[in-house]
Amino acid sequence: MTNAEQFATYPSLRNRVVIVTGGASGIGEAIVEAFAMQMSHVAFLDIQDEAAGRLVERLDAAGGTVPKYFNCDLTDIAAVRETVGSIVDRWGTVDVLVNNAGNDLRHKIAEVTPEFWDKTIAVNLRHQFFMSQAVIPSMQKAHRGSIINMSSIGWVIPSTNQSVYVTTKAAVVGMTRTLAHELGSDNIRVNCILPGAILTDRQQRLWLTEEYKAHVLANQALKRMIMPDEVARLALFLAADDSSAITSQSYVIDAGWV
Repeated sequence: MTNAEQFATYPSLRNRVVIVTGGASGIGEAIVEAFAMQMSHVAFLDIQDEAAGRLVERLDAAGGTVPKYFNCDLTDIAAVRETVGSIVDRWGTVDVLVNNAGNDLRHKIAEVTPEFWDKTIAVNLRHQFFMSQAVIPSMQKAHRGSIINMSSIGWVIPSTNQSVYVTTKAAVVGMTRTLAHELGSDNIRVNCILPGAILTDRQQRLWLTEEYKAHVLANQALKRMIMPDEVARLALFLAADDSSAITSQSYVIDAGWV
């Protein structure tokens, strides 16, 4: 991550309890680190034990709070509820939920089976709803909270060879808006982030050919790649009291592609 000292500090995030799904790598890893450096109490959910262990070890030496890792298969709703219960038991509340986890597996329309459809929905959409459902009672009790859902510009461009994934990311925006209006009377804010082509390790390993990079830069107004910590800083703002009047909104961070 870029040196955090040159960016904003949010006093309202100190000691706030933050859950990040898919926090062991990629954008999620950057979000976990960003909140830890704000001295938040961070719980992150993933199934990548080795990557999660490395992240905890690295942040233990970084000077912020040390995040707590929970191995949780987000497609298992019973496990989701049990894990959230453990987090509430540990810290007494949940102040912020970042629904980050997802899998942008490429696929052709003809290759999509009902089983693939259901699995992709479960990985990219269903858990966002049920994670939100699980934390809402704690937020209602505190009469405050911020839920941040991760969408994508993929459905806006639109992308190809990702039809089911793109469907889930469009649905996230609709879900965000209706949850925001249902929960507004409880002072719970719900917003979403639409990243563009973010230079994660996974992106570099699987998709970032020279041809794809040229395509990205040709479409962006800013002629450089976007880094995960730039998305994380937007999540910090939406979680902090600095954005206390912002809800039901979608924030694009794509270097000017859309």
